[in-house]
Amino acid sequence: MSVIGVHAPGAMGVALARCLRAGGHDVLTTAAGRSAATARRLADAGLDDAGSLDAVVRRSEVLISVVPPGRAREAAGGIAAACTRTDARPLVVEANAVAPAAVVGIAAELPTDLVDAAISGPPPTPGAERPTRVFVSGERAGEVAALVVPGVRWVPIEGGTGAASAAKMCTASVRKGHQALLAHALLTAEHHGVLDTVLADLALDLPGDTIRSAATAAAKAWRFADEMDEIAATQEGAGLGPDLFTAIAGVYRRLATSEWGALRPEDLPAHPSSPAGLRPRDGNT
Repeated sequence: MSVIGVHAPGAMGVALARCLRAGGHDVLTTAAGRSAATARRLADAGLDDAGSLDAVVRRSEVLISVVPPGRAREAAGGIAAACTRTDARPLVVEANAVAPAAVVGIAAELPTDLVDAAISGPPPTPGAERPTRVFVSGERAGEVAALVVPGVRWVPIEGGTGAASAAKMCTASVRKGHQALLAHALLTAEHHGVLDTVLADLALDLPGDTIRSAATAAAKAWRFADEMDEIAATQEGAGLGPDLFTAIAGVYRRLATSEWGALRPEDLPAHPSSPAGLRPRDGNT
């Protein structure tokens, strides 16, 4: 059993916290500086609030950073400052969807050791039939992979810091890039009056390509946009132009302005018959 901190308690963070607790670990987190909705999320999950990030850092053996990609560097700065104030040195698991170069930069700024991690799949649940995969890499990745966490399958990757994030950037480029293409295709099909034909044809090879799946991506578009920027940086670092995913980041930013972009995934219509809720407010895609 370990004492594990989770920074911060968003939807993914709370899901991980539940799985960690199911594995017998003591879990620390805090809603300090966060919204009232975050505090309610902690209460609903039965998680105690440690009161401050300093308290979480001081008491944790392992600290998992899981925030939207646009906040990853800010979160790392907060953890570094808390380590300095408390003289604590937990093992930081950098589990955010950022480019490998970003993780290397974060590791250089932390006064403690870092394991590169990347979540591939939905928020985990302890009893899930298919555990959520979490890539891990770096010198101390084996320590993290040894943690018993129901609902999580650790996937150790050789290659050092940045390898886990590189894998995530590649898999996310296919999955989330595809969802952006789907949203465009469905809106275009409706415009031309061929929506039913397109959906029926896609169902033959891609049964998951539904209006609902595109709507779910739109509801997460505010976060996906920053992730697409990180993918663009990753591909540019591999000698490819960033243009493809810079454009897809723009698609998600526009989807975030849509009717469905303003909703949480659980508040979306269960079986939408039209993709009109994907239409950005400026009318463009």
